Amino acid sequence: MVKAIILCCDLIRDKQCIGCERCLTAARERLGEFEKFDKVEIVGIVSCGGCPGNYIPRLKLFNKWIDGFDDYEVVFLGNCIKAATSFSGCPLDPGEVAHIIKEKLGKEVIIGTHPW
Repeated sequence: MVKAIILCCDLIRDKQCIGCERCLTAARERLGEFEKFDKVEIVGIVSCGGCPGNYIPRLKLFNKWIDGFDDYEVVFLGNCIKAATSFSGCPLDPGEVAHIIKEKLGKEVIIGTHPW
């Protein structure tokens, strides 16, 4: 089993998916990008912090609060992050975000979540 968090877009997450339910359903049913793992436990959902994207400080704060409870190995960049960069003018590049998270936090990053 892999423990993971989802990084979501602060601007459109509740417009595209109410309460990130599509991501949670896909994780539970091993659909979309979650199918790569036998089982995925989502231990947190963290927003990017809003434009222009303060995701590293937010992830570091999340790490501080989760320390000693549940560590995680994987960060999934939600489909809302991909949609924001494609359709909403978000300046973040998902590939660059993935690289920075790997470099700064040492976590595996998967771009995308659910198949819908």
